[in-house]
Amino acid sequence: MILVAMLLRRLHKASEKSISVLARQLNLSGVFPPIVTPFNDQEDLYLEKLRDNVGVWKNKGFKGYTVLGSNGEFKYLSLDEKVKIVETVKEEDPGKIIIVGAGEESTKLTKESVAELAKAGASAALIYSPSFYKGSMTASAYFQHYLQIAEVSPIPVILYNVPANTGIDIPVETVISLAEHDNIIGIKESGGNVVRIGTISHKTKHLDFQIIAGSASFMLPSYSVGAVGTVAALANVMGEDVVALHDAIMAQEDCIQLQHKLIEPNTAVTAQFGIAGLKFVCDNVGLYGGPCRSPIQPLSNEQKEKLSKIMAHVGIQCS
Repeated sequence: MILVAMLLRRLHKASEKSISVLARQLNLSGVFPPIVTPFNDQEDLYLEKLRDNVGVWKNKGFKGYTVLGSNGEFKYLSLDEKVKIVETVKEEDPGKIIIVGAGEESTKLTKESVAELAKAGASAALIYSPSFYKGSMTASAYFQHYLQIAEVSPIPVILYNVPANTGIDIPVETVISLAEHDNIIGIKESGGNVVRIGTISHKTKHLDFQIIAGSASFMLPSYSVGAVGTVAALANVMGEDVVALHDAIMAQEDCIQLQHKLIEPNTAVTAQFGIAGLKFVCDNVGLYGGPCRSPIQPLSNEQKEKLSKIMAHVGIQCS
């Protein structure tokens, strides 16, 4: 598989040299919050509130944004809605990198999605691993899926390993093989497996392949074995702290206490209370969270109380 990847890499370089050079120059070292998607009470897009949110986030020190990620409820959005969201973020903060969740369950639909979202202003395409037909999702299936997308994508491709949602880890050897392709520039690792992150970093160190930690809870251990950036839900509401941790790690400063500070609230707005919890906190820190799209339900009063107590420990008052 590696030999095949290397051959395809040479072919890609010969035919798309200028695109691949630009792809490898996209620096993912920094914080990219996976921004929430605002809806009104009818669950329609609320683009005015998205503009307001970006107006707040643009001053937090982020390297860019992850738009249409897992926390952006991308699976509940039409392609037309996705295009409007990307266009809005691009208009409001044109200088930032915009990583866009462009994955679909089929290779064909993913290619179409990437093409449209690139036109809308995406800087890179974040592609999750298809998982509905788990029995057919072999290493070869994943290799061909990502390879075909990378060959036609007008923007760099970032692999997205999110086993909590898909139930599958993209095989490490497949990731290493795909890293040889010039238009596949990195991977977002959301599983928190530091051994896996370190192995990928070690095996791709001869390439400009970048690893992004998919949570604020394991930034420090991920960076210690080779990660360079972070996509963390917590950055929506504690952006300064997540950026401060990134900066401290990169400067090789003592940051264990700051890492410890972020673990509990990060877990609260992800695994414990989910997107509804994240949006609830957004509503309490000067952002617009608003409702989720059904079937995701709002928090109960009991859940709000529990989440508020957790956030109070880090100085955020929720009501």
